[in-house]
Amino acid sequence: MNFKHIFALTALAMLAVNGFAQADTEGKKKAKRDWGSLSGSFETNSIYYVEDSEVPNQKMPKHDVGSNNYLKADYVRGRFSAGVQAEGYFSALYGFEQIADYDQFNLTNFYVQWADKNYSITGGTFYDQFGSGLLFRAFEDRALGVNNALLGARVTYNLKNILALKGMWGKPRFGMNYNTDAQLWGFDASLRLSELWHAERSSLAVEGSFLNHYEKVPAEIKGKLKSNTIGWSGRLNYEIGGFTSKFEYVDNGKNYYQDGNEFIPRRGNAQQLELGYSGNGLGIMVTGRRLEWMYTHFTRENTGMAGNIYNYIPAQSLQHTYVLANLHPYSPMLGETGFRKNVPGELGGQIDVYYHVKRGTALGGKRGMKLHANFTTYYGLQEGGSRIRTGEMLLREFTFDMEKQFNRKFKMNLFYSNQERNVVHGEHLKTQLSHIIVGDFLYKWTPKFSTRLELQYLISNEAYPELYEVARDSKDWMAALLEVSFAPKWTIYVSDMYNHGNPNHDYRIHYYSAGASFTHSFMRLQLSYGRNREGYVCSGGVCRKQPTYTGANLMMTLSF
Repeated sequence: MNFKHIFALTALAMLAVNGFAQADTEGKKKAKRDWGSLSGSFETNSIYYVEDSEVPNQKMPKHDVGSNNYLKADYVRGRFSAGVQAEGYFSALYGFEQIADYDQFNLTNFYVQWADKNYSITGGTFYDQFGSGLLFRAFEDRALGVNNALLGARVTYNLKNILALKGMWGKPRFGMNYNTDAQLWGFDASLRLSELWHAERSSLAVEGSFLNHYEKVPAEIKGKLKSNTIGWSGRLNYEIGGFTSKFEYVDNGKNYYQDGNEFIPRRGNAQQLELGYSGNGLGIMVTGRRLEWMYTHFTRENTGMAGNIYNYIPAQSLQHTYVLANLHPYSPMLGETGFRKNVPGELGGQIDVYYHVKRGTALGGKRGMKLHANFTTYYGLQEGGSRIRTGEMLLREFTFDMEKQFNRKFKMNLFYSNQERNVVHGEHLKTQLSHIIVGDFLYKWTPKFSTRLELQYLISNEAYPELYEVARDSKDWMAALLEVSFAPKWTIYVSDMYNHGNPNHDYRIHYYSAGASFTHSFMRLQLSYGRNREGYVCSGGVCRKQPTYTGANLMMTLSF
């Protein structure tokens, strides 16, 4: 790790902020010519790792310090825009396996774009998606270490808000570079029939996409698989009053899954249905989804790398923010050879119900009350994908939470979750059942000074105690967090989670953390120190496995 690199990047970003602030002041004085506007940001996430003898089987990273850094700048003048992004990993943070071998600073993203009222043309790197992303999505998520931008070109056209067309071609980003052996090209269309019919009370749209994925086949395996994989999707969206409905069908084409020396063809497909209602303080959302062989990669090598994907399939389950409820986040069963060959996918869904109890009622009181309930269940598919595997439940969860504002100073959230999961993804029938209870209390002493207290408790049975990944966090947990805020700049916190019920005393470990954050104008700075449990970091329903570590963490964001 070279601290000079981090210092240089930080200094460069701060000079840029200062320089553009001065340029903006001078520009206001002259105000004669439009030179356009420049905006950007610098983000660093650095961790100093220390050895911790209290954690069994802890593995230290190769380097004592990991640092992920991003410098981004965008220029806009009228209909023209351009931008760049540079990234530096000195070395990459522990757990970012797809870039762990890189120790460099590179210009990774760059684009130019012309956007008129009805069309746009983009050249360089870009992000986009078709429909919900089940067929195709190029996106960046720094928390997950995912950046699968395309390097190529994209054209969009919109005809009177009735017909929207999009075409794109590009080479996918892989690690810090753009893979020359893989290419994607496709188009997307959306026809808003309600606009064509001048409907005022309803909205109806018919949409479709086509995608071709090409990857060069090495000479030694030619004839065993094809270079092109063709997929398509059809979508129907309808809204009237407070009701919404969306349906999407995806044919992901014939993908080849490697099992030893064999390449097994499997045709992927998915169906997703969303139904919703909102009105009179009541909100209901129902989502159902079936997946079969939807595991896709840009390249056949390094299939475990998080950035080596060209579609987006998040878990369709409740995304928890409380640590004990998120101890074991659900990952969709996409179908893979070599692991659960006879479970090609999953079938299930969830229902969310929101209700805002009105003020002045017996239950709502003076300030009303918010109630929310969620039920989620998923099962693995039978081989062939025609039926679910009776008895092989992957996830079943019921959650209820309420938010009550008693007065201007005091607010309380109560949360309960009943989670039953199959810890080995349907390989055996035995499940683990957990009950999680949370109390979240916020008290504003003054308009600028407040405290927040979280108290959490998890009660769990013991499923497969012989498995290390299960045994290390078996049985009961407790957790607490105390947060003190001095608005709008300072926040200080301390937290701890403890597996006090583990039958193995070696795993009764305190995962403690303490830190502070400071926000002012264009800068946000956060410093913390603690012991982090091995588990998953999730964002938007997609998760990355994070090894256990102890250390000091510095996060800083500068914007201009």
